[in-house]
Amino acid sequence: MEMMQLGKTPLKVSRIALGCMRLSENKADAMASIKAALDAGINLFDHADIYGRGARETMFANIWDEVPGLRSRIILQSKCGIRSAGSPEPSSPHRYDFSYEHIVRSVEGSLSRLKTDYLDVLLLHRPDVLMEPAEVARAFDELRRAGKVRYFGVSNHTSHQMAVLQQALDQPLVANQLLLGLLHSELFEQGVRLSSRPVMRNVRGDGTLEHCWLNGVTIQAWSPLSSGAVTGNLPASAEPHVVQTAEVVAELAAARGVSKEAIALGWLLRHPAGILPIIGTMNPARIRASCEATEVQMSREEWYRLFIASRGEDIP
Repeated sequence: MEMMQLGKTPLKVSRIALGCMRLSENKADAMASIKAALDAGINLFDHADIYGRGARETMFANIWDEVPGLRSRIILQSKCGIRSAGSPEPSSPHRYDFSYEHIVRSVEGSLSRLKTDYLDVLLLHRPDVLMEPAEVARAFDELRRAGKVRYFGVSNHTSHQMAVLQQALDQPLVANQLLLGLLHSELFEQGVRLSSRPVMRNVRGDGTLEHCWLNGVTIQAWSPLSSGAVTGNLPASAEPHVVQTAEVVAELAAARGVSKEAIALGWLLRHPAGILPIIGTMNPARIRASCEATEVQMSREEWYRLFIASRGEDIP
């Protein structure tokens, strides 16, 4: 497994990470998924306090008994900031919370469930409209001084939201986890659409990719395989560009003798910004297939074939 530096840290992480949102509630199945990832060379495991309302972190902690001495050899990342409706009061709405109290309380909960003394990385899950940067900084500083979190980042944040937060922090944000893949390529699309006409569709992005790249922030791509849509698990209602993308993925995979997952993820790895895909499958065979991506040396022509197919139209 190829390794890379995570942001401006000394951490060396695998080029493919495993997201644990769908970790099985069955212990044997959950351990099989984690072991498959470890055997494939994955050392970064991504969690969140809301995954299964904490149950996924609790289940993951069983791996310590299965693989003694593992903790020091892997990178544990978790996220906080999303609060469910009905907690703590029945009238409480679904909301985001970057208050000092909630961040610290969430980390304590994750550490307890994961049965570990520290998180390698903590990400703020979704932007809190009411965020007070100084309050977040206070929580980060306290958690770092106590040795409970080594590094910090964000998830689903724009470049401007990151800049507002960063100006209050004493340490650099090291990662931004974003929806990115063949069927969600808005981060790439913005640059392509600049100065083109007519503008065929709205495009998000606001320079977030370039901001992260310029500032040494690792972009972590969540749902990079779109629940398998680009590797053949097509929904009955799949749009033409989705079908076309899956066909090109299959063609390139057959020509190279690798998995479809390897082609779809290799497309992300080809980008020079050093994008880190977070796969969500718990199927050991698909985990192994995904890790073949690090062996794919994709050409510029192949990359653009996939990009154009996923867009459903030629580039300007």
